[in-house]
Amino acid sequence: MIIVKHRTVFFCITGALVLASLVSVAVFGLKYSTDFTGGVLAEFSYSTRPASADLSKALDSAGISGYSLREAGEKDYILRSPALTPAQRDALPQTLSLGGKSPVTISQYTEVGPTIGTELRRKALLAMSLVMICILLFIAFAFRKVSQPVSSWVYGLIALVTLLHDVIIPVGFFALLGHFVGAEVDTLFVTAVLTVLGFSIHDTIVVFDRVRENLAINKDRGRKEPFEETAGRALNQTFVRSINTSMTVLFTLLVLYFIGPISTQYFALTLLVGIIAGTYSSIALATPLLVVAERYFAKRK
Repeated sequence: MIIVKHRTVFFCITGALVLASLVSVAVFGLKYSTDFTGGVLAEFSYSTRPASADLSKALDSAGISGYSLREAGEKDYILRSPALTPAQRDALPQTLSLGGKSPVTISQYTEVGPTIGTELRRKALLAMSLVMICILLFIAFAFRKVSQPVSSWVYGLIALVTLLHDVIIPVGFFALLGHFVGAEVDTLFVTAVLTVLGFSIHDTIVVFDRVRENLAINKDRGRKEPFEETAGRALNQTFVRSINTSMTVLFTLLVLYFIGPISTQYFALTLLVGIIAGTYSSIALATPLLVVAERYFAKRK
């Protein structure tokens, strides 16, 4: 009941987080990886890894610009760059070996054309949009027998609002990471966001379903209770379960982030931020919004 009673405070917190995320995206923008822009992704290793400054100097001398170079593990580097000319591509092993001074092994080399990158970006946005629309329709259908005091489509609309919150927060966080540490948005990021949507809506539906059950119990027993109290009781009944479920997932992701391979670190970090945001929204945003909607429609009547 505390969260529902003090919902204005949580709405202010939510508004501040969303505003900060939108400002982050507007000011810093997102750094798209070669998955979306086209270009080259190369992973290579050395027996004795040279300094990144020496490697950058060699890449600059070869005429390669606009690249990002990141250490991976103890002996590897990951290079992302715009498309290379045939001459630059053929000379890449020589360039990375610093003229033969540091023998190099290129374990991965991938080229993505700009057309494929644009198509991937379009399909990623389409996938997220379709997921949200399907969730909206499913909830409206699942709650079709709940018409009082809030219509079924309102449950779906509120769930959609919480999902938008759960997308905006990690996107804003990633824009910040991109500016300060060069994190790039790739297909793994999109996968993480879609996973967050599924996890978040699961928590939200659990709370909404308990609201539906409490409304049915009140009706069967002829008990007249303010909707705010019914929603607050539903939230109290599911609060501990939501926190426990999220904590088990967060512990797993923390292990993946600190111990897992370097290639999945940002994936795990996106999931961490998204699941924290999703847990918060299902508890402190979805049910309070349901109460606000009920009061709005009650006043209209």
